[in-house]
Amino acid sequence: MTMPSFAVKPGAVALMALMAATRFHHFGTPFALPDASLAIFFLAGLWLGGRYLFALLLLEAGLIDYLAITKLGVSDFCVSPAYGFLILAYGAMWLGGKWCRRYSGLTAANVAQRFAALVVSTSAAFLISNGSFYWLSGRHAETSLAQYAEGLAKYYPSYLSATLIYGIAIFAAVSAVKVLLAQKAARAAI
Repeated sequence: MTMPSFAVKPGAVALMALMAATRFHHFGTPFALPDASLAIFFLAGLWLGGRYLFALLLLEAGLIDYLAITKLGVSDFCVSPAYGFLILAYGAMWLGGKWCRRYSGLTAANVAQRFAALVVSTSAAFLISNGSFYWLSGRHAETSLAQYAEGLAKYYPSYLSATLIYGIAIFAAVSAVKVLLAQKAARAAI
């Protein structure tokens, strides 16, 4: 039996650093960026893959949450019996990213496919995390579909927009760097 090898991937380190920098404030504040975790799981699934990285990102998210609550005074309101459903929500993002691997070129059609997958994955993650919190957390005295729809309308736009902004910005930056490096390599080959 061979042991798995663990190579340090700069992209994984960058995504983990972004999570560490943004996870403390879910919606953001005037002094802190909103949480980038959803986009991070999507992009890690897209570019890096590997169940060990998925597990490592889950551990990092849990550790940051623990430190934020126990050491930095962040509210523990969202920690409830539904907290475990974040694994499924992040799994939806990861799988959405992995599914997008088949669209590898920078054509308009491939970019549109990735964008659509990011929207669908984020929507699924929202339904999993928000739905489980609403129905299982015990934080809502009455659990009616009307109240859930009201909360959905309140939180979904910021949930989706933050993820799209991070996803698009990071994808665009990485794509631009790849194009510049390819151009540099082509010039050097001449």
